Amino acid sequence: MASFAVAFSHFAILLLTAVSLGSSLSLDYYDKTCPSADFIVTKAVRNAAYKDKTVPAALLRMHFHDCFIRGCDASVLLNSVGNNKAEKDGPANLSLHSFFVIDDAKKELESYCPGVVSCADILAMAARDAVVLSGGPTWDVPKGRKDGRTSKASETIQLPSPAFNISQLQQSFSQRGLSLDDLVALSGAHTLGFAHCSSFEGRIRNFSPASNVDPAMNPSFAGSLRNMCPVNNKAKNAGANMDTSPTTFDNNYYRLILQKKGLFSADQALLNFPKTKNLVNEFASSKEAFTRAFVNSMIKMSSITGGQEIRKNCRAVN
Repeated sequence: MASFAVAFSHFAILLLTAVSLGSSLSLDYYDKTCPSADFIVTKAVRNAAYKDKTVPAALLRMHFHDCFIRGCDASVLLNSVGNNKAEKDGPANLSLHSFFVIDDAKKELESYCPGVVSCADILAMAARDAVVLSGGPTWDVPKGRKDGRTSKASETIQLPSPAFNISQLQQSFSQRGLSLDDLVALSGAHTLGFAHCSSFEGRIRNFSPASNVDPAMNPSFAGSLRNMCPVNNKAKNAGANMDTSPTTFDNNYYRLILQKKGLFSADQALLNFPKTKNLVNEFASSKEAFTRAFVNSMIKMSSITGGQEIRKNCRAVN
């Protein structure tokens, strides 16, 4: 734990010097230079989601994983080159997918308005579209991000872990200028998607000398997860849905937490602090309150900037 604290402190200094809340972003950034930018991105996301219902969750997660490293600079899209292993090849990102959606949008944008729209802006818009196509709220995405030139797999260790406790979560979010309110609202993104067994297996067997199962988990829920994730299971795609409606953006995630059916330790940890517990209760009882808070926190998170250029190819620096 001591080594983690030192590493995190060093990374926090790096993060705060490399990124900032994007004061240069604006809603009309492309009105004159590429007025169809939003439409082109939305079309690419819609076409992909029509063929594969897992695309929205993948794009939303991709945006989070991008913003939490060096700011929302599309560094997660860069390919590894030579001896440099990029973020997408870090352990926490190996299950990311649907990069082709960003490529498709970028290709059309380059033919319509070359050299204008950043990959970081495309990813931010695609994350918004992913929520909308899943039945969630829409919002105007502030634009004007630049793309980063650095991507290191070693830095993905700084992503919030599914095993984090509430103190670790608070520290991770606060280092990025995000509050406890943002933590609870943005955790609601777990209403979409699927998790592999490795993300929660430590909670369902051999949890501690005193308990085989995490006491914070509903025993019957743990039993169902053990059936999905048998011992020595080698199936790469074994796992569980994040909530009971994994392709619909709703507030079921919070209701399940109150039933001790949060999939990750980090999900259930939201009940371990009065303020976050109160917000879980509020969002569980009101989808409107959740979606309103989620939109505000998404705009705040996606406004953490840190790039330097407009890439011609989202997978490579210029």
